[in-house]
Amino acid sequence: MQQRQLGNSGLNVSAIGYGCMGLSFGYGPAADRQDAINVIRAAVEKGVTLFDTAEAYGANEELVGEALAPFRDQVVIATKFGFRNGKPSDGLDSRPERIRAVVEQSLQRLRVDAIDLLYQHRPDPNVPIEEVAGAVRDLIREGKVKHFGLSEAGVQTIRRAHAVQPVAALQSEYSLWWREPEEAILPVLEELGIGFVPFSPLGKGFLTGGISASTTFDASDFRNTVPRFTAEARTANEALVERIKAIAHTRQLKPAQVALAWLLAQRPWIVPIPGTTKINRLTENLGAAPVVLTAAELNTIQTALAQIAIHGERYAPASQKMIDR
Repeated sequence: MQQRQLGNSGLNVSAIGYGCMGLSFGYGPAADRQDAINVIRAAVEKGVTLFDTAEAYGANEELVGEALAPFRDQVVIATKFGFRNGKPSDGLDSRPERIRAVVEQSLQRLRVDAIDLLYQHRPDPNVPIEEVAGAVRDLIREGKVKHFGLSEAGVQTIRRAHAVQPVAALQSEYSLWWREPEEAILPVLEELGIGFVPFSPLGKGFLTGGISASTTFDASDFRNTVPRFTAEARTANEALVERIKAIAHTRQLKPAQVALAWLLAQRPWIVPIPGTTKINRLTENLGAAPVVLTAAELNTIQTALAQIAIHGERYAPASQKMIDR
């Protein structure tokens, strides 16, 4: 597996990481525990070294902790704080005392002595980011955390946090069908030497080509509430997937591999974290790491992106309010 460094942090990880959320949260019923452990361990065997979880993902931290316990010295574990009671539905809470309490709990659940990368899950408008960064700085000095990260933070929040405690990585959504970070986020990350970890790099599954207007989701799958996943939006957005499929066909690749290879081509310090519950999909995703898209292919994709309007917001209104722009 190719390696990348997240900005100037000195944090080296596999070019493609693994997002663990979907094993137990968000996309329907949780996977069978042993099956989930098997997928995580298969990722390690295939060279993945960055694993992403959060307090807010149900029992995900415990699962990740158990699965990665035999490989602790080989992997980087990232987790997050930022929601009241660890539940997104309860609202935001990044008070310093809450951060410290969450870290203590996460250390136990993850079975580690220090958290490799600790993200603020969402900026909290009620707590100055300087206080948040200061709290994490103190935890780093105490040896309980190694690196500080932000998720879905805007430019000014990034700058203010970085001035107190260097930010190793920003995690936000970025993919062929959500390119907002290109406008202001990527330039400031490059300026400050901060790595970028795109979540939902496959458009919550849509860019794989395996979801159509007729696809139905489990009642507990949050995509049922996402405007971009209405049947009408999926029908309209299929045009982009067809372009991706065409390029994939000429290179004997899968659409998901083209989508991930495109992300990797944008900056050398971008590390996407696709998630899956299936080992064959894991293998497919990781197959994107060595793929180098030609200038002509990248131009073809750029032309398609300029011509195709993506339909639907990426979050329901309540979730959209938690994003710092």
